Amino acid sequence: MEEKKGFFRGLLKRFTGVEESPVELPQEPAEETATVPATVLPVEELPAAAAPVPPPVPVAATPIPEEEKKGGLFAKLFGGDVEPAEGGEKKPGFFERLKRGLSKTSESLVGRIDTLLLGKKKIDADTLEELEEILITADLGVPATVDLIRTLEQRLKRNELQDGETLKRALKEELIARLSHKQQALVTSGHSPFVILVIGVNGVGKTTTIGKLACKFRAEGKSVILAAGDTFRAAASEQLVIWGERVGVDVIRGKDGSDPSAVVFDACKAAVARKSDILLVDTAGRLHTKVNLMEELKKIRRIIGREIPGAPHETMLILDAATGQNAVSQARIFKEAADVTGIVLTKLDGSAKGGVVVAIRREFDLPIRYIGIGESVEDLRPFDAQEFIEALF
Repeated sequence: MEEKKGFFRGLLKRFTGVEESPVELPQEPAEETATVPATVLPVEELPAAAAPVPPPVPVAATPIPEEEKKGGLFAKLFGGDVEPAEGGEKKPGFFERLKRGLSKTSESLVGRIDTLLLGKKKIDADTLEELEEILITADLGVPATVDLIRTLEQRLKRNELQDGETLKRALKEELIARLSHKQQALVTSGHSPFVILVIGVNGVGKTTTIGKLACKFRAEGKSVILAAGDTFRAAASEQLVIWGERVGVDVIRGKDGSDPSAVVFDACKAAVARKSDILLVDTAGRLHTKVNLMEELKKIRRIIGREIPGAPHETMLILDAATGQNAVSQARIFKEAADVTGIVLTKLDGSAKGGVVVAIRREFDLPIRYIGIGESVEDLRPFDAQEFIEALF
């Protein structure tokens, strides 16, 4: 009888949110994983009554039902329709968050442009020269800026730039056109497993980006495995394991300081054996100037290609927007050493140097897959040139 009461109390609490009395659940001791070269860490699902964080996404390989995407915790994690917060206020949509995230860049770029063009009834060569200086100091880079100014000069000669408003509008159009060129979303269909090798220097947000991507792929109903290939940074594997537990995916890891190639080898074997849809491979942060570390990255790529022909299918370079033109230097070296196929630009919310997006796109002709404008999962979004420039201006 007591068991039935407890059962109905649990149902009452699940559907009504009514608290009766705190129940202390037993905790199982954590497994020791440091004594084996590479270990699969299973993810345990906490009972809903005791979970202080959102529950793991179901491990089914089928898409999440649409009704589950319309609100609640799923929406908060994955950016669906968001329920009103307490007090009746809705959580800001992505475009509003994008505007807020780009506010520093907007002040340093658009704010200065507005000051330059304020009350301008006529646009001349001197105005374009001052605009050129603003664009360069906003980290658009010299080649991209020179290209933009030449195009605007041609439009000025055709009498298309009569005043400040038409110049600003023309600048927006040219920026959107350049950023939209070969804009490509990441498509993971066609390969199973689809292998994404994530690279970049220390501190750019590689591990966090991997966790957010795993969330998004799980939201699409895909099965995901994470490979903790960063065996040099003590907390890197632990950080990835925490993401794995939150999302509901397995993590292949090894001992700290072990050979990262061995971990990646085991992860490839596991992904093939389990017929996983996605394999996300973390790597150690390495300076783009360190030749030996770049050679090790090439070795990891060779192992992936040997175990999964044609892989990695995406080599994703993570860049920190706050580093400005240094991010361009990083992209140049990594592209030569690792055959980069896509870029993720992080930390745009904390930087006044978001103009580096234009510089990177101009110099490398690589698609910008995602941009990061905050810490939440929904703050990592596919890059959309039109949306980006509209939010910036």
